[in-house]
Amino acid sequence: MGSFLLQAIFFLPPFLLAISVHESAHGYVAYRFGDPTAKNLGRITLNPIPHIDIFGLIAIFIVHFGWAKPVPVNPRNLKNPIKDNLWISLAGPASNLLLAIASGIVFRILSPVLSASEAGLFILLMIQFSVILNIVLMVFNLFPIPPLDGFHILEGIVSHDIYLSLQKFRSAGPMILFGLIILSSVSGLNIFAVIFNPFVKIIGGILLGEPAGW
Repeated sequence: MGSFLLQAIFFLPPFLLAISVHESAHGYVAYRFGDPTAKNLGRITLNPIPHIDIFGLIAIFIVHFGWAKPVPVNPRNLKNPIKDNLWISLAGPASNLLLAIASGIVFRILSPVLSASEAGLFILLMIQFSVILNIVLMVFNLFPIPPLDGFHILEGIVSHDIYLSLQKFRSAGPMILFGLIILSSVSGLNIFAVIFNPFVKIIGGILLGEPAGW
C-alpha cells in the first residue's frame, strides 16, 4: 500500500470527524440562538463534505494540520449578537474537547483487544491521533486572534469600549497567524508546538493513560 494512501487512511478519518463535529457545533448553537443560516445551508451535519475547505484538506497532508469552511452566522438573527456569538464560538472548541474525551474512552476500551495485531495497532494509533488532534484544535481555536473562536469569545466578555477597540485588529488577524507560521518555519522553533504540547501532554496523557505529544 502506497505511503500517500496510508497517510490518507491515518489522517483523514480523525480530521474529517473533528472538523465536522466542530462546525456542526457552531451551527447547532447558532440555530438554538435563533440563526438558521447554517441549518439552511446543510452545515449541521457529520457529513464532512459540506465542511471541507480544499486548501485545509491539502494542508493536512503537508503540515499535518488543516481547517474547514467556517460556518456562517448572521448576527441579525441573534437577540444579543455579541453575547450569543460568545457561546456559538465556544461550542466549537468545547465539541473538540468532548470528541477528544470520547476518543480517549474508545482508545482505553479497545487497547487490550487491538494491540495484539499490526492492523489493530494502526487503528489504535489513529484513535490516539484523534485525541491529540482534537486537543490541538481546541487550543488553537481558543487563540484570541481573529478569525479564530477565541477572538469572538474575548469579544463577548470584555466591556463595550474594549470590544470596539478590538475591531481594529479584525483585518490583521490572518496576517498575524501567517506571520507566526512563517516565523516558526524560518526560526526552526515550532511556536505552535511549544503552545500545544503542554496541553497535549497533560490532557492527552490523562485521556490515553500514556505520554502524548504533538
